[in-house]
Amino acid sequence: MKLYDHPMSANCLKPRLLLAQLGTPYERVTVDIFDRDRHGQLARNPTKLVPVLETDDGAFIPESGAIMLYLAEGTPFLPPPGVARARVHQWLFFEQNQLEPGLAVARFMKLMGLDDHAPEVYKNRLQQGQRALNAIAHGLSDGRPFLAGEDYTVADMQVYAYSHTAADVDLEHEPVVADWLARVEATPGFVNDLEPIPPRGAGT
Repeated sequence: MKLYDHPMSANCLKPRLLLAQLGTPYERVTVDIFDRDRHGQLARNPTKLVPVLETDDGAFIPESGAIMLYLAEGTPFLPPPGVARARVHQWLFFEQNQLEPGLAVARFMKLMGLDDHAPEVYKNRLQQGQRALNAIAHGLSDGRPFLAGEDYTVADMQVYAYSHTAADVDLEHEPVVADWLARVEATPGFVNDLEPIPPRGAGT
């Protein structure tokens, strides 16, 4: 398999983490996410975004959540069909609809020096990120060790990717979230190879 990704993208960290914990060999192909054209990526994904997984038979699977569900099928990281699996889906949808548009966008804006250019947009995205972190804390407040229940699943991997970067925008985790992050990082085979986004103007 091939994973088209970029080392600075937390969206791409998600499948890399799952592949590492599955012990699945694959080839990484870096796509320049700062190239607006990305013509070569168009054949793999209509949005030209990464990550995209290319299966052994040549099929392309875009979107981190879709990749995670595909790779986790039949493994301990994804429950069988039913309520438990629906809980996993719940957190995957939450991550893309609430956490990523808030925290991820705020983080990108700050690290790229765009927060001063659009302060109201930055404030809005930061507030959305805080609300998402609050929701994670509330979801863990019943004492469950992981987001979907007793077992570590792709839901934890998906939500971990951006939530662990909160300090980049000076947001703090509630203790219940910090404890959950530590449990994720203590799982067998865990990797976090996310590379930092260089400050704007670095190297120029």
